[in-house]
Amino acid sequence: MELRDAEFKAAYGLLEQLPRPEKPEIVFAGRSNVGKSSLINKLTGRRALARVSSVPGKTQTVNFYSAKKGGVYLVDLPGYGYARVSRSEKQRWSKLINGYFSDPERDIALVLSLVDFRHPPTADDITMINFLIDCELPFVIVLTKADKLNKSEREARLEALKSELPEYDSLTLVTFSSLTGEGVEGLMGIIDEALCQE
Repeated sequence: MELRDAEFKAAYGLLEQLPRPEKPEIVFAGRSNVGKSSLINKLTGRRALARVSSVPGKTQTVNFYSAKKGGVYLVDLPGYGYARVSRSEKQRWSKLINGYFSDPERDIALVLSLVDFRHPPTADDITMINFLIDCELPFVIVLTKADKLNKSEREARLEALKSELPEYDSLTLVTFSSLTGEGVEGLMGIIDEALCQE
């Protein structure tokens, strides 16, 4: 799969603005500041394709990136779970994300559900994972910020996840670090496999 020619296409803040499905979509979902933009940049080999911010809640739109050679869209969803957002803004995000996923014509090849490896999954993380399971959408859990943990901390977190994640035995987990590139090769393989099943 070739993603290095990916280019920013457009950002959509309202459900009514979302474009009609044209090609398979690889979706990036996760709480605010979990590292979605960093993952997109790493997978595409581009340092600043997706804007990286240290400020949670920065991505407030559904951002589409077009990988022409790969024939796919990379879709960056707004981060969830950020407390310092008005109720009306949260409702807008919810309508936007639910509307995106509920469109029966949309060709969602794979969802990358990002969870911060350093901490137990949040209630919002679990809600998202259960939603993906219930909707029978193909997804993989990406454990971000893996470079922040030493070997024993990693082992402890991986063991804890067995009881923290729903339907753990049927899940695919990939550890990822935007700093070292850990997990990129494995994720590219998973993306290739998902697109081959289209």
